[in-house]
Amino acid sequence: MDFLYIKALHIIFVVTWFAGLFYIVRLFIYHTEAETKLEPAKTILQTQYKLMSKRLWYIITWPSAILASIFAFWMLYTNPYYLSEPWMHVKLTFVLGLYFYHGFCQNIYNKLQKDIIKYSAFRLRIFNEVATLILFAVVFLVTIKSAINWIWGVVGIILFGVLLMLSIRIYKKIKEKKSWDKAEKEVLEQENTTSESGEQL
Repeated sequence: MDFLYIKALHIIFVVTWFAGLFYIVRLFIYHTEAETKLEPAKTILQTQYKLMSKRLWYIITWPSAILASIFAFWMLYTNPYYLSEPWMHVKLTFVLGLYFYHGFCQNIYNKLQKDIIKYSAFRLRIFNEVATLILFAVVFLVTIKSAINWIWGVVGIILFGVLLMLSIRIYKKIKEKKSWDKAEKEVLEQENTTSESGEQL
């Protein structure tokens, strides 16, 4: 197969891999937040998030990770001179970090499928930014092809991430109770009252 076809397929599956990683953590966050909901909303939401996570993880994310890796190794096999480039060594270090990130997501997924909630929604939001930093670093490395110039880009991304986290923390402190949560509680309480009245009749 022509090298450019291999490269194109690698890029496609990297995109779908990252899409899966970004979305799976959002589902983890929603699943965790649903823990505070009243019944039956809690059970309904968490059951749905489990199903969505399972489909996303095993139909999109894992296959994309495997195929992206296969085409990456194929490219390196076809053009081994890449391995002599310093920027490639740094990129492969970030890719190794991405594998660890993927593995950590698998661990969280396994726990949530068993209704074991170990991390808060806020911590998961911070964790979600790790994949963003890796993505930016790898894209800068591949585009600039320098093991030095990418550092400034990553420093900027980290600073942006810190500002983003501070903004989330401040927003969390000053915002009032969600109107959605209030409405949900009112509806559920009303349903419970109605069902209790019906039982008494």
